[in-house]
Amino acid sequence: MYFLTSELYFPPVTEASYEGILAVGGDLSTERLLLAYRNGIFPWFDDDEPILWWSPPQRMVVNPQDYKTAKSLRNILNRQLFKVTFNKNFSEVIRNCKTVHRKGQDGTWITDSMVQAYEKLHEMGFAKSVEVWQNDELVGGLYGVDLGKVFCGESMFSKVPNASKVAFVTLIKQLKEENYRLLDCQVHNDHLEKLGAFEISRDSYIKILKSSI
Repeated sequence: MYFLTSELYFPPVTEASYEGILAVGGDLSTERLLLAYRNGIFPWFDDDEPILWWSPPQRMVVNPQDYKTAKSLRNILNRQLFKVTFNKNFSEVIRNCKTVHRKGQDGTWITDSMVQAYEKLHEMGFAKSVEVWQNDELVGGLYGVDLGKVFCGESMFSKVPNASKVAFVTLIKQLKEENYRLLDCQVHNDHLEKLGAFEISRDSYIKILKSSI
């Protein structure tokens, strides 16, 4: 495991541990974050831990060009129960992702320092959000880092049933229209799998990433 200094550097992703931890330390500067994402690396750590940088051996992704929205979700979209916007309130989205309770989870990995770092990325045009509204109230959304033809999803939240799913499929529709190659969902979980995400190898992900940015 590599211990980062003030130097703007990451080791090759092939040096990651079996679980996918590549490096420890460093900072959350915009320069380091962009270098990380452009090399298939992302930060993921708790408040009581040092900054951990990951590049897991398997990557959870969606191919927007091949994605098929489930019939149940199409019905929800057709009923127009929600209004969806892009980049209208990034700060509220990331703060809700930080605080909204998730079933089966005691807390969140989104620290105050991460909120501040991604808000800076948003100001630079790299971090983007999807907002889902119901009766003019923000009830769901997601945010991530946009690398051009690869969108790296970070987190999503929902205050009412299906709101985060609507954000997810609306983002995929937008990515498809703009000829994006991948929506990166980082690591496997059952919820993402039910939404249509699947795993590819780190090598495959890196090849697509490098040929897209």
